[in-house]
Amino acid sequence: MSSSKKLITCLSIILVVVLLCTQSVHSQLQVGFYMNSCMLAEFIVKDEVRKAFIKDKGVAAGLVRLHFHDCFVRGCEASVLIDSTASSTAEKDSPANNPSLRGFEVIDNAKAKLEAICKGVVSCADIVAFAARDSIELTGGVRYYVPAGRRDGRISLASETLTNLPPPTLNVDQLTQSFANKGFTQEEMVTLSGAHTIGRSHCTSFSNRLYNFNGTTSQDPSLDPMYAARLKEQCPQGSTDPNLVVPMNPSSPAVTDVGYYIDILANRGLFTSDQTLLRSPETANQVNQNARNPMLWRFKFAAAMLKMGQLGVLTGNAGEIRTNCRVINS
Repeated sequence: MSSSKKLITCLSIILVVVLLCTQSVHSQLQVGFYMNSCMLAEFIVKDEVRKAFIKDKGVAAGLVRLHFHDCFVRGCEASVLIDSTASSTAEKDSPANNPSLRGFEVIDNAKAKLEAICKGVVSCADIVAFAARDSIELTGGVRYYVPAGRRDGRISLASETLTNLPPPTLNVDQLTQSFANKGFTQEEMVTLSGAHTIGRSHCTSFSNRLYNFNGTTSQDPSLDPMYAARLKEQCPQGSTDPNLVVPMNPSSPAVTDVGYYIDILANRGLFTSDQTLLRSPETANQVNQNARNPMLWRFKFAAAMLKMGQLGVLTGNAGEIRTNCRVINS
């Protein structure tokens, strides 16, 4: 057996061990949860993700981010999918999510298909977790098994995104603390940050690094000058056009790879929270390791996604199974 095949075999074993360990924490979540109640559940979700991906490869990054933004606020219980009402502004309409969050229609389509054949069985929270996993696989990442059995929450408040979702302006210490608050190690934070290897960003999320960095310099000195010049062409000063977006990892924006870490080493991290990973010896070392070991990072990323997918889950009789992912059951 070649050394690369041995590595992949060893990493696969590690991922299975991680899966078994995380299942022991939330024993009510199980791989194959819908095998008896709705056998085609995961296939239907994957088919909807695949169809959307064929039309727009960027939707994969959107679905991964949707899962992250769901789990970090109230746990993985699909509160991010709930629409605002006249009396309450929901998470999806907070500045942290609107207009940048996308992929809602993929979840809607999958839910409609599932309700047609397995009414009231598959939760929106599980659909989001499956869709994120399928997106990672479709973009070249490692396939992993998602334990299911999550139920859906009934509360969604825009205000809660402000205290739970890390903004792109955080430094390495703030970022480490933000993830520690959710039970993640610093290494897991660096690993999950690699999700920025796919997808895009609105100019408004990083334009301060180009034009209004601080009182003494308009441009962030840690940003590669040639990269900064290119970003300025794409994001003119003062523009608030919501349609102005740039790829997070220009060389391979639709591939789950280590390009993100390579960019950081070249001072081409798009956000302050990306480039700051070189500010600490520990995180800088992790960035270097991930850049040099693509397959190792993919498996670490899958393991971290598995862990994230079990944050604050509702199981058993808690929550509900929404009929429409956008609306709590009446």
